Amino acid sequence: MENSKKLIFIVEDDTKLRRTLEDFLIANDYETLGAKDGQEALDLYFSNNHKIDLILLDGMLPKVDGYDVLKSIREYSSVPIIMLTARESEEDQIMGLENGADNYITKPFLLRVLKAHIEALLKRAAPASTEEIRKGALRIEPEYRKAYIDDEFFFTTPKEFDLLFYFIQNENVVMTRETILDAVWGFDYDGGIRTVDTVVKQLRRKMTERHPYIQSIYGVGYRFEVNDYE
Repeated sequence: MENSKKLIFIVEDDTKLRRTLEDFLIANDYETLGAKDGQEALDLYFSNNHKIDLILLDGMLPKVDGYDVLKSIREYSSVPIIMLTARESEEDQIMGLENGADNYITKPFLLRVLKAHIEALLKRAAPASTEEIRKGALRIEPEYRKAYIDDEFFFTTPKEFDLLFYFIQNENVVMTRETILDAVWGFDYDGGIRTVDTVVKQLRRKMTERHPYIQSIYGVGYRFEVNDYE
């Protein structure tokens, strides 16, 4: 019988916290894999990446910093990643998001809150539809969570894909940053509205200036509108 349990990779140098997380997740029907430093995290990730469903990644690690681990993994994979760190500044949160983190939880945190974040992220990572969607030069395959512009594949993190898909579903609708944040990140997300601006900036760069589909609405938020006239 095939094992359907999700595997959570816990990268945390605090042994007591790592074991607490392992025990909690196992009790909630997850499988776990643990690493105590950045180098071990990379070694274990690349030997088990085909099995890992989500990563809990401490931002401050010995040997290789957590943000460097994040960047290395993002070069190869869009696996959901939640940063767990004592760094509370908005700049640190933005740095994590710019490097591909999907969520950010500051220590200390409640285990039930972490569980809610994990469940929400795994749910969003699941395909919402199987039909291909085309909007101007943009094409997305929801089933495979892949995006193309001018028929060229461009890599998206899970959160970038979620945001792009949300924009497409709400084409021509003006939405506030707060509305977008609640819909894509969830009502219990710890970060601020600059999070939305950061991921929008990343999507715009990848979709290129030729296709400015994500428009800024001054003083309000954003609107997705296909405007190719060539």
